[in-house]
Amino acid sequence: MQLVFDGHNDVLLRLWTHARDGADPIAEFRDGTSSGHIDAPRARAGGLAGGLCAIYIPSGDLVFAEPDRNGHYVTPLAAPLERWPSLDIANEMAAIALRLDRAGAWKLCRSTSDIRQSMEKGIFAAVMHMEGCEAIGADLAALETFYAMGLRSLGPVWSRNNVFAHGVPFAFPMSPDTGLGLTEAGFELVRECNRLGVLIDLAHITERGFWDVAKTSDQPLVASHSNAHALTPVARNLTDKQLDAIRESRGVVGLNYATAMLRDDGRSDAGTPIETMLRHVDHLVERMGIDCVALGSDFDGATIPEDIGDASGNQRLIEALRGAGYGDADLAKLCRENWLRILASAWGETGKAAA
Repeated sequence: MQLVFDGHNDVLLRLWTHARDGADPIAEFRDGTSSGHIDAPRARAGGLAGGLCAIYIPSGDLVFAEPDRNGHYVTPLAAPLERWPSLDIANEMAAIALRLDRAGAWKLCRSTSDIRQSMEKGIFAAVMHMEGCEAIGADLAALETFYAMGLRSLGPVWSRNNVFAHGVPFAFPMSPDTGLGLTEAGFELVRECNRLGVLIDLAHITERGFWDVAKTSDQPLVASHSNAHALTPVARNLTDKQLDAIRESRGVVGLNYATAMLRDDGRSDAGTPIETMLRHVDHLVERMGIDCVALGSDFDGATIPEDIGDASGNQRLIEALRGAGYGDADLAKLCRENWLRILASAWGETGKAAA
């Protein structure tokens, strides 16, 4: 079994949502549940050894647009969120992450050595990520606080605008060049992340924002859960020019399992075959090389192929990749080593992440 360190999941959102309805998030993750995609038992069964676990503030006003007769759709951007309610929710999710760590249900990792040790012990290696930085605020004071709690990765925006940058809508077909890029506060956020050693994720940012980060950051460029725009022209996917820039920076793209970002018709359909995922992996590898491609499932945040189902079915993708000609060395890179290299670089551990 190839152990997988995954670039993106929304398990904290699911646990937080259920906790608000009275569920115990520790028991739900540790003991397992029938809902969602990730818990400790299913992760072990599918070789999902860890990943970037997102603090994400939901947009209550977002309604996904229905495709027209041509299959085209444009979902308007969700409205910007207020700072203080966002901070409250982010703190609640961070508290769940810390409680899981104290209970031994997972290990909240702050270094690549933490990740490797957790994987060796069979404990889920969680890295605290923030998807959209509405909770931080332009003064960046809260960034230090979240860093102390364990935050080691963030995306400046989700698919809505905030004080730092502009997000891309959920739309098909559409270019990612949909709006403005970083604000002045956004440029300062990038510089502060570089200073602290916090990974910057470009998965939901506009193309202009992508290039703003590229010219400002000293980190490799990373899109934690995005696919190839050349195959599926949704606004959230990356153009070949963006893929070239990621390759030149020795960055990484995590394959998103979301079916709407995999299919050539842009539809959300659980009946999408695993072979559709292989097309994107092949394109990414051909464009960037095997060292720049990884996995970014979007478990608990998207409709994924029913042939995978949840974390317990993750090895079905790995076996399909093996059947498509990817050998053990390549699979190790795709499944975990490329992520560990990137994290070591962003966290100032260059040279310490070699297997």
